[in-house]
Amino acid sequence: MAQVLKKIADYLTPNYQKLKTSTVFFWFFSCALFIRFPFFFRDYIDRDESTFIIMAQSWVDGHLPYTQLWDLKPPIIFLFFAILIKLFGKSFIAIRLAGTLMVAITAICTYKIANRTTSTKVAFWVGIFTVIFQSLFGSLQGVMSEHICITFFMVGLYTFLFKPQWYFVLLSGVFFGLSLMSKLNVAYPIFFLVIYLTWEAFRQKRLPAAIQKLFWLGFGILIVITMTALPYYLSGETMLWWQSVFMAPMAYSSSKPATIIKVVLFFLLFSVWVLFSFKKGWLDFKKREAKILVVISFGIVFSFLQTGKINGHYLILIYPPLLLLIELSVSKIGWLKKLNRPSILLIVFLLLPMEAYLEYYNIIKNKVQNDTFFNGEGINVPKYIIGNQIDTKNILFFEYHIGYWLLNEEPPTKAATHPSTILRESMFPYMQNPRKTSMEELRYLMEKVRPPIVVTRRNRRVFDKKMEEANAYINAYLEENYQKLDSVDAALIHQRLE
Repeated sequence: MAQVLKKIADYLTPNYQKLKTSTVFFWFFSCALFIRFPFFFRDYIDRDESTFIIMAQSWVDGHLPYTQLWDLKPPIIFLFFAILIKLFGKSFIAIRLAGTLMVAITAICTYKIANRTTSTKVAFWVGIFTVIFQSLFGSLQGVMSEHICITFFMVGLYTFLFKPQWYFVLLSGVFFGLSLMSKLNVAYPIFFLVIYLTWEAFRQKRLPAAIQKLFWLGFGILIVITMTALPYYLSGETMLWWQSVFMAPMAYSSSKPATIIKVVLFFLLFSVWVLFSFKKGWLDFKKREAKILVVISFGIVFSFLQTGKINGHYLILIYPPLLLLIELSVSKIGWLKKLNRPSILLIVFLLLPMEAYLEYYNIIKNKVQNDTFFNGEGINVPKYIIGNQIDTKNILFFEYHIGYWLLNEEPPTKAATHPSTILRESMFPYMQNPRKTSMEELRYLMEKVRPPIVVTRRNRRVFDKKMEEANAYINAYLEENYQKLDSVDAALIHQRLE
C-alpha cells in the first residue's frame, strides 16, 4: 500500500526545480477550485456574505453604502461585490469564483515570500496549505471580508518587502489601504509594522531614509481612505461615512460580549511558540523577514484581543504569516523533515477536504432529485414565492436573507439589512436610524411596515436565546397576526392574516 501511495504521490508531485510562477499559480488555483467548487451552488455559506451581496446590489442600483442599507464593514468589501454584480449579474458562481481567485492570489504571494527565505519545495507546500486553511473548516468556503482583506495585505507585504523603489512602496501603501478599507482589524499589524520599521531604522542609524519610505507607504494608505470618503463628501454624507466606517466598529467592539479567555489563551500560546522557537533556534531572527512576520502576526493576534473574540473566519488573517513562520522553522526541525514524505502528504490531502467531498455528493444528489445543482433555502424560498405569485413588497427575512437579492427586493429598514443588526441598538446612532432601541425597531417592522411575508427558520428561535424579550414578542406577534403558509426545507413562511 505504501508503495502504491508513493507512486501516486510521485506522479502528482511537481518538478520543483522547473517551477515557474505561472505554473505554481495554476496549481494553487486548481487546488482552491477543487475544494471550493461544490460550494459555488449553495445559497449562502455565511450570513455575512449574503449581507455583502445585498449591500453591493444597492450600490449597483445607485445607492452608496450606508445611505439606504447598512452593514458594519468598510466600503471596499461592498465595492468588490458590486463590481462582480455589475459585470456578471446575479451570479453565485461569479462571486464564488472570484473568492477562489483571491485565495489563489494570497497563496502565490505567500509562496513568493517563502521562496525568498527557503527552498522552492517548502515554499510550494506553504502555498498549498495557505489555500487549504483559507478554504476549509466552517464558513471559509464563502467569500468573507477576511479573504478580500488578506489578499490585498499579502500583495502589499510582498511588494513592500522586496520592491524598495519609492513607487513600489507607494503601491504597497495602496494595497495596505485597500486591506484596511476591507477590514479595520489590519490597522494593528500595519501599526506594529510601522513601529518596528521606525525602531529598526533608529537602531541602524538610517532614520531619514526610513521616514521617506514610511511617508510613501502612509501616502498610499491615505489615497485609498480619501477615495472611499470622496463620494460621500460630494453627496454631503461625510459624517455618515465617518460614523459607519470608523465610529461604529469601535462601538461594536466595546459593546459585544467578549470570549476573552479563548483570545488570551490563543495569544499566550502564540507567544510561547515564538519564544520557544527562538530559543531552540527554529526561528532565525537574523533574517529580517522573520522579525517582520512575527511583528505582523502579533499585530493580528492583538486585533483579536481588541475585539475580544475569535470566529473561525477571523483566523483567515493569521494563516499566511503564521504558515510563513512555520516554514522558516521546518528546515530546522529534524523530525518534521523526516515526516515530509510524499505518501504522508497524499494521505493528508485525501482526508483534509472531507467537507468538499461531502458537498460534491450533496450537489449531485440535488441535481438528481431536483434537476439543479443550486440548493439551499435562500434559493428555494424565493423560487416558491415566485412560483406561487406571492406579494414580496416589504417581505422580511429573519433568516436566509439572500432571498432579498433573488426576489429583487431590499430589506425594509437599514437595521434589517443583516437580521442580527435589528437587535444591535448600539449601532443605531451610527447608521442614523430614527428608532433608538432594538424593541422599538422590531415593533416598527412588525406593526408599521407590516410585512405580508415573514421568513424564519423552522423549529429555531428567531433571535439568539439571550434575547428573551425579542423572542417572546416576535413569537407572540407571529402567532396572533400570521398563519404558517408553508415550509420549504428548513425555512418556515408566515403570511399575514389581514
